[in-house]
Amino acid sequence: MDGDLGDFLRSRRARIQPEEVGLPSHGRRRVPGLRREEVAQLAGVSVDYYVRLEQGRGPSVSDAVLDAIARVLRMNETEHAYLRTVARPPKKGGRRRSAPRVRPGIQLLLDSMDRTPAFVLGPRMDVLAWNALADALSGFSRMAPARRNIVRQVFLDPDGRDLYPDWAAVAAQTVAHLRLNAGARPDEPGLRELVGELSLKSEDFRRLWADHQVKACMYGVKRVRHPVAGLLTLPYESLSLPSEPDQTIVAYTPEPGSETAERLALLGSWASTGA
Repeated sequence: MDGDLGDFLRSRRARIQPEEVGLPSHGRRRVPGLRREEVAQLAGVSVDYYVRLEQGRGPSVSDAVLDAIARVLRMNETEHAYLRTVARPPKKGGRRRSAPRVRPGIQLLLDSMDRTPAFVLGPRMDVLAWNALADALSGFSRMAPARRNIVRQVFLDPDGRDLYPDWAAVAAQTVAHLRLNAGARPDEPGLRELVGELSLKSEDFRRLWADHQVKACMYGVKRVRHPVAGLLTLPYESLSLPSEPDQTIVAYTPEPGSETAERLALLGSWASTGA
């Protein structure tokens, strides 16, 4: 997206204090963190070169320069990869990307996981497919297609904060993952519109998006409060599909015999009766 590189670099500069990298602070500063000329000095490039890079006016930048900037700004592995992506975005043009479709074989795989809630996410975090237990847990089949989106659910659903007891952490994680996807797929259909809609409708989303945090949320634990099953502690694993790089299977994997596993089994039985 336009301005991503400059905004990202400025946000990373702001979190590094001069004394952390061996520079004098020179008293009060107008902006937090490192100045652009200080980043340029530490990275071994000219100030003009770095300024043009941050403004998106620079030439094609080398891996060596990006590596030096990432080192100065103390980026982790995910941030470093994101920097390389937004500094050299794919050229626009060519055939427009079509909306992702889930192959029948992937749906069969989901359906075979009858004891595990599992679903497929697209690059905008739209829910593209799911199995019966995931539907019993999240009610995807009862949602309008536009509402089958994890980001909209977290920020725009009136029940979102009740659904996630750890809402603040879930919200930050969700935006960081969407930001990472946006950097990797700047031409993704509808992504710009999704970010614009959420920025207008949610102050929390707007603030978190401006923080420019990037994180691949491939595994972890999420707590969900279900109206029938109660409070569930759900470890999850995300599996990228080599044949479908824009799709990810997310599966909740509670410990066998745990209270959450037992509650999910009861929820599945309840849902199968059509109650």
